[in-house]
Amino acid sequence: MTENLIEAAADEAVTLTSELIRIDTTNTGDPDTVVGERAAAEYVAEKLTEVGYEISYVESGGTNRHNVVARLPGADPTRGALLVHGHLDVVPADPAEWSVHPFSGAVQDGYVWGRGAVDMKDMVGMTLALARHYKREGIVPPRDMIFAFLADEEAGGKYGAQWLVSNRPELFDGATEAISEVGGFSITLKDDVRAYLVETAQRGIRWMTLRVRGTAGHGSMIHRDNAVTKLSEAVAKLGNHRFPLVVSDSVREFLDGVTEITGWDFPDDDLEGSVAKLGNISRMIGATLRDTANPTMLTAGYKANVIPSVAEASVDCRILPGRVDAFDRELDDLLGPDVEREWMELPPVETTFDGAIVDAMGAAVTAEDPGARTLPYMLSAGTDAKAFQRLGIRNFGFAPLQLPADLDFSALFHGVDERVPVDALKFGTRVLDRFFRNA
Repeated sequence: MTENLIEAAADEAVTLTSELIRIDTTNTGDPDTVVGERAAAEYVAEKLTEVGYEISYVESGGTNRHNVVARLPGADPTRGALLVHGHLDVVPADPAEWSVHPFSGAVQDGYVWGRGAVDMKDMVGMTLALARHYKREGIVPPRDMIFAFLADEEAGGKYGAQWLVSNRPELFDGATEAISEVGGFSITLKDDVRAYLVETAQRGIRWMTLRVRGTAGHGSMIHRDNAVTKLSEAVAKLGNHRFPLVVSDSVREFLDGVTEITGWDFPDDDLEGSVAKLGNISRMIGATLRDTANPTMLTAGYKANVIPSVAEASVDCRILPGRVDAFDRELDDLLGPDVEREWMELPPVETTFDGAIVDAMGAAVTAEDPGARTLPYMLSAGTDAKAFQRLGIRNFGFAPLQLPADLDFSALFHGVDERVPVDALKFGTRVLDRFFRNA
């Protein structure tokens, strides 16, 4: 009977994921073009209140920027609570580029299709299905669980996790550990052995503006103080710079685990070359071996024959744990004093791959996939964990999915034809159920 009930919850996770994708929650980062999360938050709030939850429905200052938080009491209120969080917003998608409409939520060919299918309405759907299942069936987890459905992760969490941590921290009282994206997904290694990657670290984010000032003038004359020229030289220097290779603890532990499973070597003198053996996941792992600073936008001038006095560039910087001060020193050396810098920054995140919570993750995975391994890894990007670590919460990426060996999972994030296998959603729901009951 219990098995039938969890299968029903797994089926509901598929339905909820599809319905959530149909709600356009596009976050462009521009207040004038952001759709907002309100409709999705109302959907989540209705699904929770329908089964008896008391919710906190929080508008966080921006138009249609809403968050939903609910708590399920556990058997032992003296234990730290487990926070399970997911964001409701998605990045933009151009329907002309897709095989199916990105907001169709189509369920076909064994997949749920659409923007947010893996980032991260799949985890929201699984979490919501289990939250409803537990309330309907009177299931009491071993400790309090806090379910948070959040706005604005794709633009840094100003109207979501960051705002809530600053303004409504009591919603997370007692939380000691948290799970969310991007982790728990499988990669297939030697002899069809799967490893499930649990995110224990992520690089810091620095969205930086470079600004150079010069002397304005007529484009037909000789100018030695051209802001566009000086900025172009600085941007080229930064964009072509290779930061030093650094192997963090989480990366080393991941590589050592892969070596145990496969026998592959990852020698220090050819680390980047040997990481290529990991196939599709090599792009994500390779990006965690160095800091990066990628120029993304240039802004200068207003007419072809006018030399502007100011030129600006946007640079997406990602910084390894423990490397912030060294990164700043390298920027100083590269750019010098004449290039102004200002930025929005979210710090790196890192925890260890140990403890009862990690044991519970491994046990939940192997109960559904005997012979599998769980390994820690570092995410090259960032999540709302950056906000919750301010509350002293220990953060993991654990949104379990058993994936086909040939699926290029990392390419689906922010990509065209984003989709998640139906069977993976059902698998993930079963794994999360086991985890929640034993964490």
